[in-house]
Amino acid sequence: MSVHMIYYKDGAKMMRPVLTREDYMALRSGGEQRAIVKAVRSGDEAQKRRLVQMNYSCLPNADGTLKGSKTMSTTIGMDIDHIAPEELQPTRERILQKKDELGLLMMELSARGAGYHLVFRRRPELSQEENLKWASELLQVEYDTGAKDITRVFFTTTGDANELLFLDDEIFDLSQTIPPTLTVREGRSGATTPLQLPRGGENEPEVSPREDLARVFPSHFKGVPYSAIIAEYWQRTGGEPSEGERNKRLHQLAANLRAICDNNEEWLLEVMPSFKLSVQEMKSIIHSACKEPTKGSRLMDQIIDHLTLTIEQSDEDWDDGVANNGQSSMVNVQCNKLPIGLKESLTGVPDSMHMPVLCGILPIAAAYADQVEVEYCDGNMHRLGLMSIIRGEQASNKSVVKNAVDIWKRQLEEEDALARKREEEWKERKKGRKANEKAPDDPHVLIRMVPVTVSCSTLLKRLKNAQGRTLYSFGEELDTLRKTNGAGSWSSKYDIYRLSFDNGEWGQDYNSDQAESGVVKVAYNWTMLGTYGAMRKCFKSDNIENGLSSRILVAEMPDSSFQKMQKFGKRSAEDVARIQQAVTRLRSFSGLVDVPRLRKAIENWVEEKRVEAAKDIDHVKDTYRKRAAVIGFRCGVIFHLLSGKEKESKQCLDFALMMAEYCLNQQIKTFGEALLNQYVDASDECQRYGANHTIFDQLPPTFTMDDLRSLKRGYCGESALRNIITRWKRDGWIEKSDSKHWRKVAIKREPY
Repeated sequence: MSVHMIYYKDGAKMMRPVLTREDYMALRSGGEQRAIVKAVRSGDEAQKRRLVQMNYSCLPNADGTLKGSKTMSTTIGMDIDHIAPEELQPTRERILQKKDELGLLMMELSARGAGYHLVFRRRPELSQEENLKWASELLQVEYDTGAKDITRVFFTTTGDANELLFLDDEIFDLSQTIPPTLTVREGRSGATTPLQLPRGGENEPEVSPREDLARVFPSHFKGVPYSAIIAEYWQRTGGEPSEGERNKRLHQLAANLRAICDNNEEWLLEVMPSFKLSVQEMKSIIHSACKEPTKGSRLMDQIIDHLTLTIEQSDEDWDDGVANNGQSSMVNVQCNKLPIGLKESLTGVPDSMHMPVLCGILPIAAAYADQVEVEYCDGNMHRLGLMSIIRGEQASNKSVVKNAVDIWKRQLEEEDALARKREEEWKERKKGRKANEKAPDDPHVLIRMVPVTVSCSTLLKRLKNAQGRTLYSFGEELDTLRKTNGAGSWSSKYDIYRLSFDNGEWGQDYNSDQAESGVVKVAYNWTMLGTYGAMRKCFKSDNIENGLSSRILVAEMPDSSFQKMQKFGKRSAEDVARIQQAVTRLRSFSGLVDVPRLRKAIENWVEEKRVEAAKDIDHVKDTYRKRAAVIGFRCGVIFHLLSGKEKESKQCLDFALMMAEYCLNQQIKTFGEALLNQYVDASDECQRYGANHTIFDQLPPTFTMDDLRSLKRGYCGESALRNIITRWKRDGWIEKSDSKHWRKVAIKREPY
């Protein structure tokens, strides 16, 4: 969404989106607008300020104001002034001839009639000024360098064909960035008039009858969205109403919901679904429900208690404890403390699945912020490289992660669709050329979404064309990746993935035109879903030490054995739009982002874990704590960018520490035993007679596992202790005397 009308309220310059072509043309074509344009063209410059003003380059602040906005829209407005009269027509023709290459969405004659205003699709890899320079070179025109700030506005002319020269409906696309709640137009008289939102297809979520107005009342109760509360209400009362019972069921909903809406009819009208009833009918239903004596609602109390289980902690307390009985690390995420994008991604998601969803979307969020650099605790500069694997049994609802990622990747998919189309056209031209005809030049298109099964050669080509941007992959089945790659390719992918974490160099060199050659900086994030079996096959004992396991953010789906079917809520159109706003916000950042408070918090955390590991002689924890800290730090940077705050908030620091702790626990749980066995094997291969033989000699002639455990003093986990016993028995050092006791065998032992 890019078209924003500018109006004034209480002296402040405000913005609101123009949603349809009809509304846009109405603003341009009024009689007063025509009269002002005529006066300006006659030389009355003072009248120019009375023209309708439009902005095409930025999004409003949270309060609707324009001043100081840093958030770019997906389009750019360009001002071309002071064109000589004889050059107007040639310039116009030249621009329209290149409209497809430019991505032109709107072209109008300027207010003075001596230039043009253009709106074109933003190239996200370029800054605002770089986009303008690129368009200037493409069109061979000079732009107004004083109008390169994204908050600058255009004084709009009329909608006549000789004034509005080109207009593409894509410019009104609601799916881009703007939530449909910011849709109030304030006329010259100060009256507020609602604009009708264009409705989607049958699968679009039901919206309230006031969703086409600016939000007046809170959209959450105790941190829980009203949409989630209503969804839970329908689930507990037999599902959504069918046609024929809508009035009765909506009356019952209003009678219960008023208990958490201050018995306010306007508030209820804003949050309740309408199921295609008119506003007047809804007002009548709500008024009737509110006339009854106020008695509260036990059902609403139960629903709120259920939905706020994960957000009852205080601002100072994040629970990052490990669940009992060997279950996965369960972290209670305070949804109401999350920034834009992350919060909406958890809408409708059961609390036990919050961490898998967060771990699933953070790599793509980091890919959008790929122009950012941060200084880590050790002084090195980092890019935001993240890779995550969500593991769980079959039918463990891993698709809840996919549903969230699908929303996050929309902007990449839309841009890649155009790039892939250009590439396919080039391939067709190349294939259809004559024998002696020169092959068309490779367009070197930027494609950032690649399948996880991409070949190494194609991946190298995509990285060469990436212009420093980060590629992203999403894989629904980790096992498919393993089978597709095979042993050799999977080994190559291990190298690429490891290098991508630190933006390292990788390349290949073939003496053939059929394979891609070159050396690139690897910027490649991904999210994969997989079963426990697929994880074991990909990360075996012989490769667990290669460094990839410590670079992966692992999340575990909750155990759903013998449980009732999980119920999921729906994200509203507002939730989806706010996620798109978050994407745009991340893409707007570039250069060095300084986070001193975050660095200090992570430095303290990693030192605490070093002390813990040293006390326990825990080499596994010591190995994984280092990169878990890096992963938590990068997650904290994403939180900070989305929060829009100048300094890292306490919530940002808590989030980063929570992610580091969760990452460490999950890495140890997933890979710890295999890594420890490798340490033991490596040690035994060199000096099996050494460490373990010394322990062996200290044991009494008949001993128990407790005797061995006390001598190892926490150096080994239970599995490693069992492995030591197994090896001693295999080598003939011991024999079993009863269920709990082992007896040394008096034989000569040779060192290995």
